[in-house]
Order: sequence, then structure tokens, then C-alpha cells
Amino acid sequence: MKRFFNMIPGESDCCILLYGDIGYYDTRSGEITRELLEAEAAFQKIDFRINSMGGDVYTGIALFNALHNSKADITMYIDGVAASMASVIGLCGKPVYMSKYARLMIHGVSGGCYGNKSEIKACLEEIETLEATLCDMLAKKLNLTPDEIRANYFDGKDHWLTAEEALALGIIDGIYDADPVPVDSTPEQVYALYQNKYSNSLKTENNMFEKLKKRPSFANCATDEDVLKRIDEIEKEAGKVPGLETDKATLQGEVDAYKQKEEQAQEAADETLINTAFDEGRITEPEKAVYRAALKTDRDNTTNALKTLPAKRRVMDNLGKETPPTGESEWTKRQKEIEAKNAKK
Repeated sequence: MKRFFNMIPGESDCCILLYGDIGYYDTRSGEITRELLEAEAAFQKIDFRINSMGGDVYTGIALFNALHNSKADITMYIDGVAASMASVIGLCGKPVYMSKYARLMIHGVSGGCYGNKSEIKACLEEIETLEATLCDMLAKKLNLTPDEIRANYFDGKDHWLTAEEALALGIIDGIYDADPVPVDSTPEQVYALYQNKYSNSLKTENNMFEKLKKRPSFANCATDEDVLKRIDEIEKEAGKVPGLETDKATLQGEVDAYKQKEEQAQEAADETLINTAFDEGRITEPEKAVYRAALKTDRDNTTNALKTLPAKRRVMDNLGKETPPTGESEWTKRQKEIEAKNAKK
């Protein structure tokens, strides 16, 4: 997934930050809406965190609609301040939680214009239309009528609420603990506190990427996105390890079985060689053990030595042996050898 300015990805969930003025560089509706669509496709759960003094109403309405119509499992957290348009956006969470030190503010639409009376009148009508829209959006969450919302909150004043007050009014669904904030902090100070905390988090994150780029595996990574791609590649390679380990174990078992079979065949061949040498009188019974050990350490030279030893077969030793398939007994064969030897003299 592409790494966006406002998104902090996790394993099965992600966090989207509405930190800053709505409609400007920090929180443009197009950017956050795009991130939201990406997040819906990649993550099971989305945490949406707010610290904003408000901003452009049109941008805020676009964000509200994107969040309200999202099929994702969205939990809304008001970390520091949710003022003006940000308070309306905060109400579309499923559910909405607020830090015990946070502040929420609702008021009417503010704006300005310059021109003739017709242009000024058109501007006022536009403000009234926007207020009617916001009243309708807030009324559904607070279980009040649009007229009651207008009378209670769109009266030209700023209505600041603590977490306890917002919970009592049904604006939020719960309160969560957070790092303590001085009791006498103004909304501006609370906003700045969380905004700085977010900035420090970004610096830490960027430092992490810079540290990774210095490691050999990430030497060719020029950007943070290159680092993330390389991490994906490493994860994919790591996922192959269990299968490779299984294949290695199978092959090792086959190799061990083959080696065992070869060793058994070699031992049988060595035993045949020694027994033959013994039968032919080349070695004695006590020497069998000596030659067995020699075959294990130097097979070639020991085999040649056994073959070059003179045969000392005794005829009487073979008398009791069975007649071979040729029909000629050992005695007969030996007699022929003696006769042939005498004939040459």
C-alpha cells in the first residue's frame, strides 16, 4: 500500500489522522477520502483520530459523507480538540470515544464576503443553507430536531464541552484515558499539545526509515516507499522458509537412507572380501578384525594388500565342502592342479 501522510498502517488495522485544519494541506478531503478507500480494501478495522480546530465546511461535509457511508469498521477517537466542523465529523464514528482531557466545540457557520448587497445577501443565504445541513447532520446523532440544534448550538456562541458533558448529552459513546493535560489548559493549548505529539511521532517514524536505509538489505532504497517495498519482499521470502525447511527435511531423510544402504552394501562387500581371503588361506582368523578395521580407514590399499597376499589354502580344509555346481569337488580340482604342475616339470 502507498504510504500516505495521514495514515499509519498496522497488521490487520490502520489509523487515519484528522490532525490539522480541515480543507488545507494537513487534511484535504481528497487525500483522506482516498486513504479511506485504500484502507477499506486492505484492513479489517480503521481507527480515525481527530485533533482539529475545524476549517472549510464543504471539505468537512465531503469527509463526513465518506466516513458515514463507509462499509469499514470505523472507531472515532477525539484525542485533543474537535471544534467547529471537526465536531460534526467526529459524530459519524461507529462508535465515538473522547479523551478525558479533550474538548469538543459546536457553533454556527462562520464566513465573510465582500460586494454589493445582492452578493452579501447571497452569502448569507449560503451560510443559512449550510447551517440547515449541519443541523440535520447533528440532529440525527443527538436525537434532537434540527430546530432544537439551531436553538441550542447555532446561537452565535461557541459551545465548548468536556468529555463528561459530551457523554451526558449522547454526543459520544465513551471516554478513554490518555496522557494527562493540565486542568487549566485552554482548547488552543490542548490542540497544540496533541499536534506537537503527532509531529514528534512523524519525526520518529522518519528516523526509523533513515536508519533502515543504512542497513545492507536496504542499501538501494532511495525513498521511504522503496523501504516498504523491500520489507514486503523480505516478508514474502520469509514466508517461503517453512516450505523450504520441509523440503530440506524430506531430502535429508532420503539422503540418510541412501547413505545407510550404501554403507550396508559396502560392509557386506568388505565381509565377503575378508571371508574369501580367509578361505583361501591368505589371512588367519585373528587377522580378520585387523583387516576389517583397515578397510574402514584405507579401503583401496587394504583391498590391494589382501589380493596380493599368497594363497595358502590347505586341501584337507576343503574336503568337507559341498561339491560346487560345476560337479567338480575341491579335492578333484586340487589333484588336477598338482598333475598339471608335475606335467610341466
